[in-house]
Amino acid sequence: MTEHSSTSHTPRRVAVVTGGSRGIGRESAERLAADGYAVVVNYAGNEAEADKTVAAITEAGGEAIAVRADVADETEVAALFDATESAFGGVDVVVHAAGVMALAPLVDLDLDALDRMHRTNIRGTFVVDQQAARRLRAGGALINFSSSVLALAIPGYSAYAATKGAVEAMTLIVARELRGRDVTVNAVAPGPTATALFLEGKDEETVARMAAQPPLERLGTPRDIAEVVSFLAGPAGRWVNGQVLRANGGIA
Repeated sequence: MTEHSSTSHTPRRVAVVTGGSRGIGRESAERLAADGYAVVVNYAGNEAEADKTVAAITEAGGEAIAVRADVADETEVAALFDATESAFGGVDVVVHAAGVMALAPLVDLDLDALDRMHRTNIRGTFVVDQQAARRLRAGGALINFSSSVLALAIPGYSAYAATKGAVEAMTLIVARELRGRDVTVNAVAPGPTATALFLEGKDEETVARMAAQPPLERLGTPRDIAEVVSFLAGPAGRWVNGQVLRANGGIA
């Protein structure tokens, strides 16, 4: 058998990206597709945006499908992984970028908002990680999302930061629970990043002030974060495991 014919049968690596219809999730999906992964773009409700992500990937020569699932619903998440295995034969990388944020001082925060964040950010991470732990192939990677607000302790972020503290705790423990599986488990903790989620409701002065805080004196971009995801998912990141990687330009 020639070298060419043996390598041509190497199975394509497969990535599931939750929250892949916009922002950091979308940029991560497109970056992994450029790295050669077949990508499953998960979305909660915005089918049109998820289809745009798939179209961008396929137009660039990649392979992708969109699959709807509520990350906090264990039946829907199991179906998401079933659909992935059915379409592409397995799962090698899970990027869990789906999340919600509501900001208010603890004394004022509506408890319904707290419950929504708990459901999506904590239960959603638990449910997605549970399926990832069961299904990731050897050589795989699970990448959760925390936030650098955890270290910054910014007023107004108590509930959101609490959910991300839970994500970090789960990430570090799952990394150890997967001993012997040859699967890495890490979290990325972006700082202020120019996404719709971040920019919504902020005036220009607030955005400019936050952009000036890191020593690099700018906001992060979704591409900055997608590069970190690509590193953790790929061969260069195999010795990074059980870590929280703070990608924030030096803000904290």
